[in-house]
Amino acid sequence: MSRYVLGVTGASGGIYATRTAMYLKRFGHEVTLIVTHPGKQVLDYEMQNALYGYCDVECNVDDFFAECASGSADYAGMAVVPCSMGTLGRIANGTSDNLLVRAADVCLKERRPLVIVPREMPYNLIHIENMKRVTLAGAVVIPASPQFYSKPASIEELVDTVVAKILKHLGVDASQVATMATAWSGEERRFPLSGGNDN
Repeated sequence: MSRYVLGVTGASGGIYATRTAMYLKRFGHEVTLIVTHPGKQVLDYEMQNALYGYCDVECNVDDFFAECASGSADYAGMAVVPCSMGTLGRIANGTSDNLLVRAADVCLKERRPLVIVPREMPYNLIHIENMKRVTLAGAVVIPASPQFYSKPASIEELVDTVVAKILKHLGVDASQVATMATAWSGEERRFPLSGGNDN
């Protein structure tokens, strides 16, 4: 069993957080939850309060005495799902003004996996520069961009194509992640050339 921190901000897309926590628990891991104040409002609005039931510990976003604020705490990694552009900017610039950002900063300084999942579009140059900064610092940016080649039959299956990527980059066992979403097989399709031309 590993311990992971799950940060949730006020960006839309709480279902990504809920499904991430659900799978972490299903695969036998412990989840420490940090939700920003706007994040709580969005979770409630999007009816994703089931998230709390998948978490072992919930830390107050203003509590800098929480265990995950220290680099000596034994966590395997952290995901910020979904990540607002404001939180991304704070992480990118080391502005640890709440526990969520501090926990992310700890992951970067301790060289632990940090996955950031923005759910914003389009990006402006500031967003892109901040994504570049956190990537150079060691984080992995995984936009909430689901794939369709597995022909998902529900919103949940579609969301899980992103969640599988999150868990993979957190270091969750590959055989467990493989049960979640269909990988691209590299299938090649050939189509007849129109008009009989060879070029």
